[in-house]
Amino acid sequence: MPAVAAHQLDCDLVCLGDQELLAERARQLGLKVALRRYDHASHRHTPGTLAVEHHALGAPVTCGRLDARNSPCVLQLLERACDGALAGEFAAIVTAPVHKGILIDAGVPFTGHTEFLAHRCGVKRPVMMLATNCLRVALATTHLPLAAVSRAITRELLHEVLEIIDRDLTRWWGIERPRIAVCGLNPHAGEGGHLGDEEIRVIAPAIAALRERGLEVSGPLPADTAFVPRVLADFDVVLAMYHDQGLPVIKHAGFERAVNVTLGLPIRRTSVDHGTALDLAGTGRADAGSLLAAIELAAQLAARAA
Repeated sequence: MPAVAAHQLDCDLVCLGDQELLAERARQLGLKVALRRYDHASHRHTPGTLAVEHHALGAPVTCGRLDARNSPCVLQLLERACDGALAGEFAAIVTAPVHKGILIDAGVPFTGHTEFLAHRCGVKRPVMMLATNCLRVALATTHLPLAAVSRAITRELLHEVLEIIDRDLTRWWGIERPRIAVCGLNPHAGEGGHLGDEEIRVIAPAIAALRERGLEVSGPLPADTAFVPRVLADFDVVLAMYHDQGLPVIKHAGFERAVNVTLGLPIRRTSVDHGTALDLAGTGRADAGSLLAAIELAAQLAARAA
């Protein structure tokens, strides 16, 4: 966050975290940033400053080392941000990466930000989508073992996910009739049932039903050609069936500028497109580009909804 604070941002920026830790890291990295206490008033961000709502950590932090004693604090920060957004105090929230393993080691059944925030907001079906300036990729399933993906993909799931994508691209991005491409699950989209029948049994019927209701949904498309530029030119978003079917493509296209957006929530939430990179912590070599992009997109979505 201290590195991001140096940039011009068209929003009021508030950081929830340990102010002493932020000040220490800024000194360690040679960053000149003035930290001030968040006073719940509206202050347009000024480069070189950062408003902080102080939340003390449970244990001292060493760069690149995880400590389960700080897991409760991480969850409290997420809860505070989410509750503030639900109450209208925050127009949007931007989350930094968390290490799921250390939270689980602390006894928390944490599968990811997306699922945690959905539960906090009382939402049954969140949708993960990553976006760059030139590409949007949403996921039908998120953090599931590959062996469980086929069972998870149902007509009901696809109906809900595609309706959320259609609604949120309209209300947040201002796209009047979003054009949605849907990938098949199997190689070559099942090749007529010879390489799997999920496309015939589940995906194609779900698409047909939604098209009858007026949604511009196409597919199932073979995933190995769905991301060809000529094909992408006809769509506003691509729905991949599972995590590693879609995310490698968008990370290749725009890593360090891609943004993770959670659709289906009553609040606007964006995040970075990468993990914790513990090996880079405290070295000054970490790139804050994705975090900056996430803040900029959150501000744009909030402004459009205002």
